Amino acid sequence: MTAVVVDEPGRFRLTDTAPRPPGRDEALVRVHACGLCGSDRELFRGTRPAEYVHYPVTPGHEWSGVVETVGEGVDPALVGRKVVGEGFRNCQTCARCRDGDPTLCTAGYDETGFTQPGAMADRLTLPARLLHPLPDDADLEAAALLEPAACSAAAALAAGARPGDRVAVVGDGALGLTALQLLAAASPAELLLIGGAPERAELAAELGADSFRDKDSVGTADDPAALQAGRFDVVVETAGAPTSAHTAAALLRRGGRLVLTGIPPEGATGLDPTDLVIRRLDVRTVFGAPPRAWSHAVRAFGTGLLRTAPLITHRRPLEGFAEAIGLVGSGDPAVGKVLLIPSEPADIEGVP
Repeated sequence: MTAVVVDEPGRFRLTDTAPRPPGRDEALVRVHACGLCGSDRELFRGTRPAEYVHYPVTPGHEWSGVVETVGEGVDPALVGRKVVGEGFRNCQTCARCRDGDPTLCTAGYDETGFTQPGAMADRLTLPARLLHPLPDDADLEAAALLEPAACSAAAALAAGARPGDRVAVVGDGALGLTALQLLAAASPAELLLIGGAPERAELAAELGADSFRDKDSVGTADDPAALQAGRFDVVVETAGAPTSAHTAAALLRRGGRLVLTGIPPEGATGLDPTDLVIRRLDVRTVFGAPPRAWSHAVRAFGTGLLRTAPLITHRRPLEGFAEAIGLVGSGDPAVGKVLLIPSEPADIEGVP
């Protein structure tokens, strides 16, 4: 198989090697598409915390594919199925794992694409228990976005929005736009998206937003008084920008619920603990996605409630890894989700 290998920060190579046959309780998947995100850029640049990456490594934690073969102990009916897969390699025995939240596994961090070989390769071998089968007619390119969508599903479940709530999402990337759709399914009275790319306002409306606000206008003299007053019941923050958590908290009414998913850079604006206490804000956080969130995202995708194809703007072959990483970090508002397509030739047609 062909795989991207990042040997150390800033250095990568393409390698041809035999795929690892699946052992007991494992499956070998032929990768169809693999998405890139800011975490992959951090891995390549060397800015990801040392305990969350092991070099050399094949990146790729957002992916879709088809099961090619399975090892002993795995149902052979899985062969030929379209699948996506969870990334966290949890111990399954600690208290947190038994509680159903393997992202809090006390055995330590271990994840596909960071500490274990990932999906920027023709094939991927992983524990079969991590797989989520898809409908037979599933669009596998769109399905490659189900990893960020699962994180958004974890945020939507934590938000607990009810019909009639006023809901806001801060961030217009893959996390924000998938969270927007899952929250729209809760029938909110109002659904606002705050983003940094006004060019995405039309897409936001198509995916369920009632209104779109440029993040730079929030809290200014041009911002509606209603927003400044803080009247939202639920706010989900997905941007991970230096001021996005502060912006999100300011939108909440007294007693409102804030869900933080973005990891901001060092020196970000913090939340005011006095404000949190006096306004009795309920703050929850999301890091990764537990199995129940994956199931939620996969089911929403399968029924058409969650659309991810409109978020894809660029496709590249494995040979285009460096260019793809550059696109992810370009800051260009025309760049949405970038996919690597391992099984396709270099002259991929379709999306630029």
